[in-house]
Amino acid sequence: MRILIYTALIALFFTSCASTKHKDISYLGTDKVLSLDGTSVPAPTLNIYEPNGKKNKPSPVLIYVHGGNWNKGKKEIYWWLGRNFAKNDVLAVLPGYTLSPNASYDEMAQQIAQAILWTKENASNYGGDPSQIYITGHSAGGHLGALAVLNPKYGIYADDIKGIILNDSAGLDMHHYLQSNPPQEYNNYKTTWTTDEQKWKDASPIYFLNEKTPPVMIYLSSKTYKSITVANNRFTEALQEFQPGVAPIILDKKHVPMITQYIFGWSDRFDEIIQFMQDNK
Repeated sequence: MRILIYTALIALFFTSCASTKHKDISYLGTDKVLSLDGTSVPAPTLNIYEPNGKKNKPSPVLIYVHGGNWNKGKKEIYWWLGRNFAKNDVLAVLPGYTLSPNASYDEMAQQIAQAILWTKENASNYGGDPSQIYITGHSAGGHLGALAVLNPKYGIYADDIKGIILNDSAGLDMHHYLQSNPPQEYNNYKTTWTTDEQKWKDASPIYFLNEKTPPVMIYLSSKTYKSITVANNRFTEALQEFQPGVAPIILDKKHVPMITQYIFGWSDRFDEIIQFMQDNK
């Protein structure tokens, strides 16, 4: 185990040399945002990991939205994901977003949509190709990334995003889940989802799938939470009407290791995702 840890640390050191970090960039154009109680809270920012070295062409861009049950987590934790994708010549963009109880899913999705639009406008300044933007997220982050792209109210057009990569994503059909499990104060779910059933449907990416949906790649844990398994299966079945060949890639891991596997630059996930990008550019 000790040798494995040392090896990982050495790999991360060399990975850091392969990229440049641009920290805490404002993508909302403001220092403060209003929370749901009317007070001001710091506006979220994003980090960028830019591949180093000479390139013959702009890099594809991957936006990663972190998870954390919509009420915790932060972009800084996932620096190793950004570094490892940059090492593979992918411009990695990691946005933060306002968490519950300061924001509901709606404000969070609006912010992720703004991060997408900011990236489209500014990616070329960091060596990225604004015509090749992909979005991924783990758990709650997968939900927010998919919702920001799929629900038209957030202003993201079909050609803004080349592909969606879902990693053990929660919340893909919150309407179905919350009908049997109404929001409680626990985990700030009343704040995150409200008690309005129509908003549960608006919060659910599954109801916005159509023939213009960007190509979707789905990772699913064989040992994840039942609610995630059910929602992913429902989402996949609905998506197959428009993308008949789509099927989850089932991995023999628990929920958290589905994202911590990206600490290691030799994970097969990097090759799979880069191939997905190449196939859908």
